Amino acid sequence: MTEGLQRSAVTAGFSRAELTLEQLWVRYFALGGTADLTDLDAYLHGLSTLPDAQCDLLAHAVNERLDELFTRHRVPYTRAIRQNRPATGTLAALATLLEAVGDAPPERLPALVAEAGRLMDVDVSIHRIDHEQRCLVRLGSSGASGRRRLGVDSTIAGRAFRTQQVVASDREGHPCLWVPVLDGADRVGVLEVRVQHRAALHDPALREQCWSLASLLGHLLVSMEAYGDGLESPRRSRAMSPSAELLWQQLPPLTAATDSFVLAGRLEPSYDIGGDVFDYALSQQTVSLGIFDAVGHGTPAALIAAATLAAYRSARRDGRSVFDQARAIDDVVSENFPRSQFVTGLVAEVDIPSGRLRYVNAGHPSPLLFRDGRLVKELGGGRRVPFGLDTAGLTVGEEVLQPGDWLALYTDGITEARDASGAWFGEARLTEFLRRAIAGGHPPAETVRRLTSAVLEHQGGLLQDDASVLLARWKQP
Repeated sequence: MTEGLQRSAVTAGFSRAELTLEQLWVRYFALGGTADLTDLDAYLHGLSTLPDAQCDLLAHAVNERLDELFTRHRVPYTRAIRQNRPATGTLAALATLLEAVGDAPPERLPALVAEAGRLMDVDVSIHRIDHEQRCLVRLGSSGASGRRRLGVDSTIAGRAFRTQQVVASDREGHPCLWVPVLDGADRVGVLEVRVQHRAALHDPALREQCWSLASLLGHLLVSMEAYGDGLESPRRSRAMSPSAELLWQQLPPLTAATDSFVLAGRLEPSYDIGGDVFDYALSQQTVSLGIFDAVGHGTPAALIAAATLAAYRSARRDGRSVFDQARAIDDVVSENFPRSQFVTGLVAEVDIPSGRLRYVNAGHPSPLLFRDGRLVKELGGGRRVPFGLDTAGLTVGEEVLQPGDWLALYTDGITEARDASGAWFGEARLTEFLRRAIAGGHPPAETVRRLTSAVLEHQGGLLQDDASVLLARWKQP
């Protein structure tokens, strides 16, 4: 619409709005308007102009008042009258996407999301995080990689992923919003939203609508990846070893959260892991944690790790204590993997109402407890020999946690990573890294991503042993 036509429409609407000029200006100012009362009066009388964004705010102020007047005179019904689904807009986009994915192969999801975006008058593209969490990979219309990889640490798209906030960009005349895509608390990518006008980048309603679309997309991506390879294959930069393929399929989401706890874990090397796994379970009353490191490398170690994870889950889901969970793991490892095969690991459980932590440590590095941004204790209780070797002397360690505490569980591949000179990454470096991350306000998911990247960089990008970490943060009330 031209400026003259919009001015005429605003003036006509204002004449029917039953508002004084001062009242209209107050409504306009409350929406974010920046013109003063004199400028507004001059605009309405055709004596001056306003920027497009300010004209839209003024039109919105008038429309809100007209809606109020119209609603006042509506005749009530005896029952609720529900509207049909609209043909355009956010609701139409979400409903259309949900209907379309029901019988669609996974690789069609990017095209279906693009169609949903058009109903919102925007162009959208999906960028999926790769397995190493270094790049965001654009998914083409058929699910295949669009050959566009955006660095997580070096691009605006990466900033949206790291911060979990909507970020705007306007480079080379291409206004765009980058919207985080989450499956619950787990970061799975970003949604690129291209708009026609620069002013739309700061439209709070559009940002909210794009967030709704990205939220639905996160759930759809994860659920549809389970029954096809069209969305999984583009995430890979090279072939994954059979042992890594096995263990990645056993892992829970890398990040999960409730209103009281946030958990995040990572494994490296992503394409060659062989013996490290972790698991957790969240409920309103309890947080359960487990991290394991099977002896050996490759597929034999992966088989032991997978069996250990299955034994842990079986016992935990049966409601058994951490003592009995440890016994169940012992039984599975010793019965199915003889000849002194073993697994180091730790199983733990937090009772949220009391803050009591109970844990069993089977030859594993001691968990680190951070409080008020500093290391307050290495949890050295509950120690015993590795799982599968001997059940004698099994004890349970205890500690009392507080809201705001961080608990770090890790395998020895983190601290024993060596640089070219042979120097270990070490526990002191690990402790200092976590202390700085907590002080910097980084959430657990971003902290573990940065930590595993730092460990890889320390060892020249090639790890000789699996390196895993699982962080738990008790939220402040």
